Amino acid sequence: MKKLFVFLLLFWSSLSFAQTESVPNAAKDICPILVGEKIPAGSLQNANGESLNIRKLIKQQRTVLVFYRGNWCPYCNLQLSGLQEIEQEIHDLGFQVLAISADRPEKLKESAEENEFRYQLLSDSKMEYARKLGIAFQLDNSAQVRLRAFGVKLDEQSGEKHYQLPAPAVFVLNKKGEIQFSYINPNFKVRLSPEILLAVLKATE
Repeated sequence: MKKLFVFLLLFWSSLSFAQTESVPNAAKDICPILVGEKIPAGSLQNANGESLNIRKLIKQQRTVLVFYRGNWCPYCNLQLSGLQEIEQEIHDLGFQVLAISADRPEKLKESAEENEFRYQLLSDSKMEYARKLGIAFQLDNSAQVRLRAFGVKLDEQSGEKHYQLPAPAVFVLNKKGEIQFSYINPNFKVRLSPEILLAVLKATE
C-alpha cells in the first residue's frame, strides 16, 4: 500500500511538472501552430462574460484573429487602434476581426467603451486557448516585478494567478478555421502594420 501511495504521488507530481513545463518561460521559446493547420476548438468570453465557441464564430465569416497582451499595454492599444481605423476595409474584403487577450471580461468592457471599438474583444483569461495555439509563455518573477513597477498587476487583469501572456500574434483564417497567414513576433514592441495586413487580406482567396 505504501509503495502504491509513493507511486501515485510521483505520478501526480510528474504530471504537474509536465503541465508547467509545457508553457515556455520566454516569448522567444514559443512553438506556435503553423500555417495550413486548423485552429483548435475552444471557448472564450465576450465583454459581457458570455461564453462563445470560437469555431462557430469563425464559421460565420473569414477572420482576422488577433492576440494581444492586455489593455494595460500601450503597444497593444496602438495595434487595436490601427485595426479600428481599417476595420471597414477589412469588412469590405469579407473578414471579421476578433481580438483576444488575457484580460478578464470586465477589463474588455472598459477597453471597448473607452476606445469605442466596433470589433469584438474576447477574453482568454485562463490562457487555455493561447496555450492550445502554442503562443503562451510564463513570466518569471523579475518580469512580474517590472510590470508591477509600472502599475500592472496581471492577476488583477486576468483574475487568475498563472502569470502568463500570449506572444502578440495575428492569424488570418478561412471559414474552416484553417490558418492562411500568421504573424507572430516575440518582440512585443513590433506589430504587423495595418498596411501589410490589408495587403495580405487582398491576396487571400
